Amino acid sequence: MFDPKTGWAAFLRGFARRFAFLSIAVQIPLLALLILSATGQTAPERTRGSEPLPQDSGSAGLQLMLRRLSTTARLMHTTAHPDDEDGGMMTLESRGKGDTVLLLTLNRGEGGQNKVGSNLFDVLGVLRTLELTGSDRYYSAEQRFTRVADFGFSKNPDETFQQWHGHEPGLADIVRVVRTFRPDVLVSRFQGTDRDGHGNHQASGILSREAFRAAADPNKFPEQIKEGLLPWQAKKFYFDNVCPFRSNECPPENYTVRLSTGEKDPLLGMTYAQFAMEGLRHQLSQGAGGWSIDAGPHYAFYRLADSVLPPTKDKDGHEQDFFDGIDTTLPGLAARLGADEAKGPYLRTELMKLQATVEEAKKAAAGDSASAAMPLLRGLKDLNGLIERVSGEKQLPAIEHRELLGQLRLKRDQFQEAANLALGFTLNVAVDAATAATPEDAFMAVPGQVFGVTVRLRNSSNKTLAIRDVGLDLPPGWHAAGTSPKVQCVPPGKESAAQFRVTVAEDAAYTRPYWHRDDPETEGLNLVDDQRYATLPFPPAPLQAHVNYSSEGLDGTVRGVGTVSYKDSGGHERRRPLAVAPPFSISIEPISQVIPVGQPGPRLVKVEAKSGLAGSATVNVHLSAPVGWQVEPAVQRVSFGRFGEVKGCEFQVVPLGGREGHFPIKASLDYQGKTYSEGYTVVTRDDLDTFYYYQPAVQKVSVVEVKVPTNLKVGYIMGAGDDIPEVLRQVGLDVTLIPAEKLEDLGRYGTIVLGIRTYDTQKEVAANNKKLLDFVSAGGTLVVQYETDIGNFNGKGFTPYPATLARGRVSVEDAPVEVLAPQNRIFHFPNEISARDFDRWVQERGLYFMEKWDEKFTPLLASHDPGEGDLKGGLLMAPFGKGMYIYTGYAFFRQLPAGVPGAVRLYVNLLSAGH
Repeated sequence: MFDPKTGWAAFLRGFARRFAFLSIAVQIPLLALLILSATGQTAPERTRGSEPLPQDSGSAGLQLMLRRLSTTARLMHTTAHPDDEDGGMMTLESRGKGDTVLLLTLNRGEGGQNKVGSNLFDVLGVLRTLELTGSDRYYSAEQRFTRVADFGFSKNPDETFQQWHGHEPGLADIVRVVRTFRPDVLVSRFQGTDRDGHGNHQASGILSREAFRAAADPNKFPEQIKEGLLPWQAKKFYFDNVCPFRSNECPPENYTVRLSTGEKDPLLGMTYAQFAMEGLRHQLSQGAGGWSIDAGPHYAFYRLADSVLPPTKDKDGHEQDFFDGIDTTLPGLAARLGADEAKGPYLRTELMKLQATVEEAKKAAAGDSASAAMPLLRGLKDLNGLIERVSGEKQLPAIEHRELLGQLRLKRDQFQEAANLALGFTLNVAVDAATAATPEDAFMAVPGQVFGVTVRLRNSSNKTLAIRDVGLDLPPGWHAAGTSPKVQCVPPGKESAAQFRVTVAEDAAYTRPYWHRDDPETEGLNLVDDQRYATLPFPPAPLQAHVNYSSEGLDGTVRGVGTVSYKDSGGHERRRPLAVAPPFSISIEPISQVIPVGQPGPRLVKVEAKSGLAGSATVNVHLSAPVGWQVEPAVQRVSFGRFGEVKGCEFQVVPLGGREGHFPIKASLDYQGKTYSEGYTVVTRDDLDTFYYYQPAVQKVSVVEVKVPTNLKVGYIMGAGDDIPEVLRQVGLDVTLIPAEKLEDLGRYGTIVLGIRTYDTQKEVAANNKKLLDFVSAGGTLVVQYETDIGNFNGKGFTPYPATLARGRVSVEDAPVEVLAPQNRIFHFPNEISARDFDRWVQERGLYFMEKWDEKFTPLLASHDPGEGDLKGGLLMAPFGKGMYIYTGYAFFRQLPAGVPGAVRLYVNLLSAGH
């Protein structure tokens, strides 16, 4: 979550692949995949369906990979939320210096504000995971998460740890990643002090410092040791946020390392900070789409906070690099064994030979990329022999033995990747299905299904490549059979293909998040449904392929991910990894509904079912409601004729409606003895990969005691996106959505509402604000909800009288609220407002309160977080001309969709003000 006090500083100061013509599929144990993923970073996008960045292809990609081959350095960066990361620093280390870099983000940002839509909570977490992994492609970093959730803004670590069930859950996951990835240095974005701002930020710094030592203690989280992980002690621990905001200067005593992220890299075509910013701009839900950074100079400053090494600072207390005091050369792997190096006397000689091979490949690549292929394949052969030899060593201590093998396997993967780049040998793995018209219609496999796959091999080199085998790597229970002749070779500049018939396992797992929360509105900790994937962004793609080849007697392998194709919003063909879906998806519309007490009339509930089967099918769709509620009809029979067909059913539900409360309505679908009760959403965007968000087909009904005014017409101008208008219609108000570009004939409305961040996102509204103030002056009521662009709001004079917007917020959802003007009509018409109306709010009270205001404004409410003074700028009203102007920072955009009774009543009163 971007914090203006800390987030910009990182960018302004500086910023697994996996796994021929065979009749059976190769099935790779998942534990091996996780270990390889954690230690084998080469080009992270290879596990994606999207094409690699231009900088990771061709000659530039080869040069970058050769940098990696020259070092064994491993760096792990920890942050709290997506967009907290120091992308410039990671890009410098990973792309500039060749380090293997991993970014651990404690949560997925699911509690934040969505600046491009109305999706909140866990579906926002899926979107932000996609955005962050999109950024990671530029940083060239692997990505991990913990199970803690973003529950919204908090002002101190105590509140954060209360929501996260203490230190242990988050700490355990950080330790797991440290023990798996085995970094040399651990670099925290935050210090763990008040300087970090957000309570999640402070907690991130605290846990990172604790994890530095805890990961090496076998008595901490012994269950991980029983699983097969070993303790690991990183050598050094650094933290960021040590220098003034937006400053390229830093008092020398504040930092240990200064990194030049403003240095231009010719392989990237820009500076490291700029390239990182290109990645960060994929985080559109954070508002990053318009961010930019100049060419420099820019620096990142870090302080050494803990170390297990002898002193590494110079006389001025500074270092040149994170890895000062650590031998990160290939021969240095032998030196790391200390006295145990004598148990493998051949090791140093072999490592020096590998280093010489890397230098030979660099010299060759400087003239012609293709000429580097043979040295790289020779190095690969030598590495395979060395790995086999070291694997048989019985005398090396377990930790040192695993670390050495992990490093050697990483180098093997990097040698292979570099050789493939030098040869221009690529793999395209495509499901034999038509290109879908939209992302939602793209082919998805279902359990038991049979489909074709074509593996295309492209040889861009000037050498004929002999093909030893082409094979598919599939999950357990899946099967593949070849349906085309064996590929013998691929001539220079040519393409060959192998085809397969794939059968999906009857019990195949759906492609879905491996984590969930039962109640995202109140829970701060995710439940991990499949421990095999713990800390990964998403589960791995189910369909992958490999090709084993040889060139001039030297062997190599190239791998790819099975994909399907679809058209994006611009009509361009794109590809994404194959996913597995249930035979039927079912959803209920709307997912929440607010019903006034005493209005027991029938309510329309729409159920939508989608078929994932290729042929025809007939199903029964059911709707169930609480005891005493009437449903008509109770069941409907629905027939499908093709894959992707969607059918809708309408049910009439008559609630009891006699008392306030929350009640569920559930939809389900029966087919061939099985019941399906979930629906999934395709989460994607043209600039992102794709994943899926599942939720039960449940409508949350809130029965609320609320009175609404008669004959009030409400116009709603949508900002960034929220669900308030639908709730208002449900309680009986006449609401019309007004397009931002059509602010005409406003006099036909009694009240106009600006959705959240309207001035931030709708430039037409900002440009025509006078029309809104004229509407108020003529007798209308204008309700303005919170804005985040403080400079824009304060500088443009949007309010009828002077007022200063600020960042004041009340983050505790049950913080006390005081009514400052109890006689004001807004607390009496049409609903009587009392203290109970501020009970059971969700996530937060409000945000972006006014700091100062003209005396013509009346502050109506005061609230404060524990230990702080009252904030009175969250709800202001002022008469203007014949009408009424209201500003509110209270979080109604969260409360109304959640059906919070008091918030619904108070909001209706706001709309009724002046009428």
